[in-house]
Amino acid sequence: MPAKRSPARRPTMKDIAQRAGVSESAVSFALNDRPGVSEITRDRVRRVAEQLGWRPSTAARQLSGEGAATVGLVLARPADTLGVDSFFLQLISGIQEVLAERHLGLLFQVVEDVDDECAVYRRWWAEHRVDGVLVVDPRTDDARPDLLDELGLPAVVIGGAPDARHPGLSTVWADDAGAMAAVVDELSALGHRRIVHIAGLPGLAHTERRIRTLRAEADRRGLAEVRSVTTDYSDAEGAAVTRRVLQGGVLEGEVLAGGIVEGSVGEGGVAEGGSRPTALIYDNDVMAVAGVAAATELGFSVPGDISVVAWEDSALCRMVKPWLSALSRDTVEFGRTAAKELTSLLDGGPARAVRVPVPRLISRESTGPCGS
Repeated sequence: MPAKRSPARRPTMKDIAQRAGVSESAVSFALNDRPGVSEITRDRVRRVAEQLGWRPSTAARQLSGEGAATVGLVLARPADTLGVDSFFLQLISGIQEVLAERHLGLLFQVVEDVDDECAVYRRWWAEHRVDGVLVVDPRTDDARPDLLDELGLPAVVIGGAPDARHPGLSTVWADDAGAMAAVVDELSALGHRRIVHIAGLPGLAHTERRIRTLRAEADRRGLAEVRSVTTDYSDAEGAAVTRRVLQGGVLEGEVLAGGIVEGSVGEGGVAEGGSRPTALIYDNDVMAVAGVAAATELGFSVPGDISVVAWEDSALCRMVKPWLSALSRDTVEFGRTAAKELTSLLDGGPARAVRVPVPRLISRESTGPCGS
């Protein structure tokens, strides 16, 4: 049997001191930006540390009260829906760019629900695992801000509207209401009066904002047959809901311009008395692509019979025929902005509410004049 290889030895402050020709205390002063050494010595020590590949020990940082050099991100969503969701991949890419520049790690965890997410925050705080957290998917009834205030854990809420009740938390948010209004403007101008919004998870703050805005815009224009249906963001539910609404009616529990429908559901999940929509708005690109496939299987053409708009633009929207009209935003920059706000809090900066640009509607081949 070959001998087991010994792990490589990590460089220490003693190694740096020997190479630089100074004392270990001088190395400590230089690397921790403390007075007691000249700038010439400080520069020499840092150059040697870089040459040797020295990095501060996270455990040592925690013992000295300097923090964990790590921030946390917990996602309370069905795990099987994440692999195809381009939004979170791009968001995390932007977050990671900023953290890498600061040599900060990202501790990521997926949990079942918000209660589990709160339990993770309590454990991380008690174990000094993270210096701060990035909070996603704000809820309409959300226990997390109160908990983070109680723990004193620096946090940035991504996607939530500014909240004066939690002045210690930063917020990075997008104008979902303005984006939905732009979509309805476009579809209304094309003559569409029957619109179904195939939305994301119920209870999320941005889902509710989009539904409320759709109601308000429908009321303003006198569009009576406009409704929303919540889903889990998956391609399977996007396709299933598309089939149901195109086969002729209102689904029990749908959110209409006037409220929640409590009607009976007929055979195939369709209630009597509804009208087929002429336009569909999907809350992500994956559902939109699945919806186009489902509509085509049923014999409908896009945009001849049905116009389609995806909320998130991505390469998927340009890999299907027809190319999908979509709301476009720089999601990577969204992540960068959130990470910058968190590092600012860690540096002692004030909490802020930062609004990113309103997503821009890009009209492509999937939207056209209403044919009926």
